[in-house]
Amino acid sequence: MSETTPPPKSKSLIEQFMEFLKTFGIIGLAIAFVIGAASSKLITAFVNDLVNPIVGLALPSGSLKDLSYSVTNPQTGATSVFAYGDLIANIIDFLIIAFIVFMMYKILSKYPILGVEDKSKPK
Repeated sequence: MSETTPPPKSKSLIEQFMEFLKTFGIIGLAIAFVIGAASSKLITAFVNDLVNPIVGLALPSGSLKDLSYSVTNPQTGATSVFAYGDLIANIIDFLIIAFIVFMMYKILSKYPILGVEDKSKPK
């Protein structure tokens, strides 16, 4: 008589789902997304409440977001307003967020256990 091994026990849907989350690091990704969204709100508030008013002190309009340029069509008399101040404020916001992400990458790349790898260095 030959002994047969019993078939492997099938995993429940919950066990399969938890294995999926662990394998692909979904939990870490979700946490990073939530922290990133909160950080973005914080930096946007910093730019809106501190940077814009300081820059606005040097501007004739008194506010960075109020900067605009108006163009009037000589034939129809219609006026188009290009509000470029808000665009400048959003660019400042983006640059600060990009710099913070870069600094976090530089710090985390020193710890290989965290899974952040510096691809610019030769192996």
